[in-house]
Amino acid sequence: MEILDFTKEWIAEAEELLVENYKEEKACVPCLPQITEWPELGLFAQNGLGVAAVEDGKLLGFLGGYEPFRPVYCTPDTAGVWSPLHAHGARKENRVAIYRRLYQAAGAKWAAAGAASHAVTLFAHDEHAREAFFMYGFGARCTDLMRNAELRPMPETAKGIRFTELPGERSGELRSLRKALTEHLSQSPCFMKQHQEDVEKWLDWREKDAPRMFAALKEERPVAYLEVVPQGKNGENFISWQKEMWNICGAYCLPEERGAGTAAGVLWFLASTLAKEGATHLGVDCETINPTALGFWKKHFMPYTFSVVRRIDENALLL
Repeated sequence: MEILDFTKEWIAEAEELLVENYKEEKACVPCLPQITEWPELGLFAQNGLGVAAVEDGKLLGFLGGYEPFRPVYCTPDTAGVWSPLHAHGARKENRVAIYRRLYQAAGAKWAAAGAASHAVTLFAHDEHAREAFFMYGFGARCTDLMRNAELRPMPETAKGIRFTELPGERSGELRSLRKALTEHLSQSPCFMKQHQEDVEKWLDWREKDAPRMFAALKEERPVAYLEVVPQGKNGENFISWQKEMWNICGAYCLPEERGAGTAAGVLWFLASTLAKEGATHLGVDCETINPTALGFWKKHFMPYTFSVVRRIDENALLL
């Protein structure tokens, strides 16, 4: 096995690997959509951050990423490289070794570019890829999940709850719930802490440019909500960019309303509404470090990606 730079001559074979790997995941997650348009890989052959594993003139695997960005997870002095779902792939045979060799070479490039945070989005059921990155110090950070946007029986919910879609001009009514969400994310084990002024700016922006909002009302006061945007907006990967796809981009339920079917009822109302409008798939992403969210979404959706992250010793950037 030889490790080379990922250049345009490998793009055609890389696209074939991407399709093969997607078919493997779809066999485990049948609700994944049929993909007819695949993302372009040219960027990863141009920015100098990608590598290819080659043997006897054939591509065994490839690994690339976007150019370094900052801040990483609200840490302003840290730069990171992210390898999205379509920026890598490997043949099934000997996949662990292929990915280990690929990252060893790509990681050196990413560090040389000044990135101390390395993130890779993997298919959730690709145990070989996960093993390869786990052995190099990567841990899960977030996951993408999906379900069909079909009509299903309404779950049993607490009495006195009404489900509705809120018009954009009522976005301000969700401010307290959105703020509670940011406070929840700041606590252990999430530790996603933001400065208060940044939280307020985000709340103001959300209210001015609100997505579609669905809520559970108790005595006409929102106690849980879900926000959703159509494909092409806020999708975390090329699968969530597909037509007839909607992506949940915000959710929260008051602690005292959990366990009573309130959040599940909002999800039922949202999915039913979108299905009637012609939507076929509903997606969501959440942090795996958020046990409350992960527990809820896995009840109603199937995971199809895990994003894994490693923070290298920043002294290595000075070598």
